[in-house]
Amino acid sequence: MLVLVSVALAQDRAPYTVGDQRSGYTYLTKELQAQQNDELGNQGMLWVERGAALWNAAAGTAAKSCATCHGDAATGMKGVRASYPKWNDALKKPIGLEQRINLCRTEQMGAPAFAWESEALLSITAYVGRQSLGLAVALPRDPRLEPYRQAGEAFYNQRRGQWQLACSYCHVEQAGQHLRGDHLSQGQTNGFPIYRLLWDGMGSVQRMFRWCNEGVRAEPYDYGSDEYIGLEIYLAERGRGLPVETPAVRR
Repeated sequence: MLVLVSVALAQDRAPYTVGDQRSGYTYLTKELQAQQNDELGNQGMLWVERGAALWNAAAGTAAKSCATCHGDAATGMKGVRASYPKWNDALKKPIGLEQRINLCRTEQMGAPAFAWESEALLSITAYVGRQSLGLAVALPRDPRLEPYRQAGEAFYNQRRGQWQLACSYCHVEQAGQHLRGDHLSQGQTNGFPIYRLLWDGMGSVQRMFRWCNEGVRAEPYDYGSDEYIGLEIYLAERGRGLPVETPAVRR
């Protein structure tokens, strides 16, 4: 049975355009917008459904589930996706939502961490993210994030790879244009993890970073690297106020 999550009514949603910033949703065809909006037609909801099962499944030496500590995800996780990445006191650096989930598994449940891009990690991340559907992206105003945001902004504007292209070339200078049949968006991250038609499956924002790096013939960074966390922070701040769309549908 498909899990239907009614977190935000249409009239309560954050807007798809905030100032000059536009969600990738605004670049979709009407057909793809309708597909994302339809919980029965959005393929990403299959991962949300799997995530709901994982939320309630006990695991590890502690025999705990996510629900053991956090209760009903609809209330306990509301707003969480909209506020990540966040500072982690123990690690003394910011971490993304995927990393927070894995820390809960290893530290609280005594269970092994899920592998990046595994069905399990994508599913639980999508389920947690879905609880913030329609809420505005709003990173905490934490000064400890600022050096990482600045590093992410520098990364975004740095030419790299054999093609010597920066993220900003496609997603700022050429946003709205077409590149080899692809309609370039602003590259906002408010919909991740996303169901991408090109991948025929779900992917995290860091999979997209790596895919773009490889696309310009640059060496990608490791999943969870400080470089990619900084980029996540910069892009989340850039898209502040846009609605969480997890799981968004993208080309």
